Amino acid sequence: MVEGVVYKDLLPIPAEDPTKHEGTTTTLTDKPTESHALAMEASKNPEVAGAAQVAHGNEVVDLGWNEPEQAISSPLVGGLDNEDLWVLVRRFNKKMYHVKEIENPPPGGLDLNIADEEEFSPDKLRSNIERLYMTIGLGMMCFGKHIMRLRSWRETRRTSYFCAAYFAAWFLDLLVPALSLALVALIVYPPVRSIMFPPAPIALVSAKTGGVQKPKAGVLGSHDSATGAPENHKGEAVEQEASNFVSGIASVALSSATGKHPQGEPPAEDDSSADSTVPDPTSIASAAADAQAKAAGGTPSKTHDKTKVPMETAMWTKMRPIMHGIADATDTWERFANALSPTPPFPRDRYRVRLAAVVAPLVLLSIFVTSYMFIKGLTFGVGFGFFGDPVIQPALKYLNRKFPNWQKLLELRNTLLKGVPTDAQLTITLLRIGEANKAPLPPPPHLAEPPPEKPADVSEKELRATGADYPLNATQEELNEAMTHDLNMAHETGGSDIDSAKTTKHGKKGTKILNFFRGTVKGGVETSIGADKVKAAVGDMHAKNRLGAVPRPDQNLKSGPVEFEARYQGHKGHVYITSKATIPCVAFSTDTSIEKIGTEEREDLHPQWSIPIGDIKELRKVGGYGWKAKLVVGWAMGREVADGLEIVLKDKPTEHGEKIGSAKYKVTAVPLRDELFNRLVSMGGQKWECW
Repeated sequence: MVEGVVYKDLLPIPAEDPTKHEGTTTTLTDKPTESHALAMEASKNPEVAGAAQVAHGNEVVDLGWNEPEQAISSPLVGGLDNEDLWVLVRRFNKKMYHVKEIENPPPGGLDLNIADEEEFSPDKLRSNIERLYMTIGLGMMCFGKHIMRLRSWRETRRTSYFCAAYFAAWFLDLLVPALSLALVALIVYPPVRSIMFPPAPIALVSAKTGGVQKPKAGVLGSHDSATGAPENHKGEAVEQEASNFVSGIASVALSSATGKHPQGEPPAEDDSSADSTVPDPTSIASAAADAQAKAAGGTPSKTHDKTKVPMETAMWTKMRPIMHGIADATDTWERFANALSPTPPFPRDRYRVRLAAVVAPLVLLSIFVTSYMFIKGLTFGVGFGFFGDPVIQPALKYLNRKFPNWQKLLELRNTLLKGVPTDAQLTITLLRIGEANKAPLPPPPHLAEPPPEKPADVSEKELRATGADYPLNATQEELNEAMTHDLNMAHETGGSDIDSAKTTKHGKKGTKILNFFRGTVKGGVETSIGADKVKAAVGDMHAKNRLGAVPRPDQNLKSGPVEFEARYQGHKGHVYITSKATIPCVAFSTDTSIEKIGTEEREDLHPQWSIPIGDIKELRKVGGYGWKAKLVVGWAMGREVADGLEIVLKDKPTEHGEKIGSAKYKVTAVPLRDELFNRLVSMGGQKWECW
């Protein structure tokens, strides 16, 4: 049954002044959103019960937080492979930075929407561009290759069926009804998708011929990536491609800004020139653009170049709406994908039926609307939009006056896609399933070893054809040849000029200088870390917050799901979560016995602070070091930086009704910061918004 959509559902209006409810708390059992409700109901008569959907009483069960992948129960959530679950969690960790509680019911019934005033940061922009590549970018690439497979006539039977159906509909003037019926079938009945568009690994299909090709990585090590690169776990190759996609754009842009011109450089064999004694400028500073301009006789300073400051200001000012637009486009794509292929515990057929109900009338409408009527109406709409401003503007003012925020009513997430989750909303629902059953979902496993350079297993699920055709019209020998490892394929470019521009050469002397500077900087970082201990001892709070941010390589980082290694005001200890009591709490203790015997059933712990989960109104991920210092630590020391988490509590009114400032607790040097964040954000009944 398709749910009705009314104004109150889209933009709920509180019955009372929301300020009167400050200080109240909700829990998972209160089901404040559809996500909470689905998480609570997912354990009731599921078709396939996962390990996290079994109630475990008052004790929190460890489903394998510090165990290898083979020792973790499968599936953790019914109807979803563990590999698919971990793909969602990994991408959730990269997307979530800062969440705030909202008082009113969220539009569409699901929380964790993006705030209109979302904060901008370059790292967040990078994350959104990576999401754009992984969703829309790969989706359009896959669509283009499917079209090329059809046009190539290599899969003769399938293309002939499409061709016959198309021209028969064209001859009978039923082309639009036929296309509409095909679209309805693809929406409502998923098996039709694999019949009309049989699957094939993206990297194995040539975008030029529609036939088989050698993957760009030289081996078919993954099925869903554009390069076919090997991976240890599902989805890792796509995530690394997205990261390198952004890095590649930045590298090309920086090379262009610095005036890198390989054709004008001396021969590579000449290692005695000044070029060989300095590092490549594109790898050390964007300020090299100014140096290039000076070398060309220009004066790139604020005094001489009056466009420098306003252009930089305009670029940075426009970054936030651009970032927000990218995030909205990606969220909409994810919603459509989750509507067409729902993931438990979300309903299987509700959203597909709703989409089909919107498309189905086009079948009947297209029978009676002639091409002349369509063109006539389209051209009238174009003319009215161009010349109708005297009518449009008063109408918009009337709508703004009578229906504030009416634009929200027209958003797809509040109408056609109401209740359909983004990947982040799906992930937090899955996390809440584990919390509802006292079984927190284990974090994605991590392997330090590189993925093996061998072809991935390919079954009929990943590669098949329609009818009696061969997949991609290629013999088994051709497929095997394309999938086997070729050492040189990954390094091939489109020509010698591109190869010259791409290659970064430091020369022997340049390499020695880089190594010298790396050793010098490493010594400086180690000195700075030692100095922080001295500063912290005399009360410097900034130094206290940096203590332990660079853990030793041999340090045991195993913790969770209850206790998490951390520091508070420089003191080493554990953040631990107690859910056995009536009110779940998060606390911090410096008791060293936690490492050996844990926190269960202990009353001898004396935490420095303890916070009810329901009193948290804001969670923010914070860095252990600033971004420049983090780059230096990663480059010079090759070490990971343990970041922190800031917890903000709700305002507490005094006896006289006056508000006092929100209490904040900042824990630092948390190796499992993302996992702690995920537990805190999914345990309570808060309705979150992304900032």
